[in-house]
Amino acid sequence: MPLAKDFVPASKALHDLKGFDCGKPDMNTFLSRFSEKHSKLGLSRTYVLPEVAVSGKSPIAAYFTLATNSVVREKIPIKQSLPQYPIPVVLMARLAVDGRYKGRGLGSKTLVYALRKAMALSKAGLPAYGLILDVLDEDALGFYQHFGLFESFTDDPMRLFVPMKTLEQI
Repeated sequence: MPLAKDFVPASKALHDLKGFDCGKPDMNTFLSRFSEKHSKLGLSRTYVLPEVAVSGKSPIAAYFTLATNSVVREKIPIKQSLPQYPIPVVLMARLAVDGRYKGRGLGSKTLVYALRKAMALSKAGLPAYGLILDVLDEDALGFYQHFGLFESFTDDPMRLFVPMKTLEQI
C-alpha cells in the first residue's frame, strides 16, 4: 500500500494505532494507548507516517515522538561554555518502524524527518540547544551511530546528543 507524503500527528480517529507492530511491545503499546493522550496533556507529540487507505483507519508505517526536556550542562558532550542551570533540549522519545517496512530505509527517513521537525520547532521559537534521545537497545544504538551525528552523554552511552547547529546542516 502506498505511504502518505508526510508525517502527521497521531489520531485514533484516523489511524490504526493498535495495528502497528515494530516487534517491541513497549513501543507498540505507547503508540496505541498513550500517544494521543500524552499529546492532549501537552507532554509530547507523536507523528505517524500512515499508509494511504481507501476506507477506514490508515495503517501506520512508522512513527516518532518529540517532547521537551532539560539536561545538566556537565553531562552534555560539548566543550562550549554554557550557563550552569539546566539546558533546554528536544527529546526524541520514540522512533519505530512497523515490521512490514523493515529493511526498506524507512527508519533512516523517519529519523531525518524527526531531526528536521525538531530543528523547525527550535527555529519557530521553542528554545532548544540540541536534541537528545534515549536508546532502547544495542540494535538501536548501532542504527543511530551509523549516522555519525550523535555523541554519547558523558555518563550514559545509551543517551545520545546532537547540537541544533549540527541539525541545521541536515
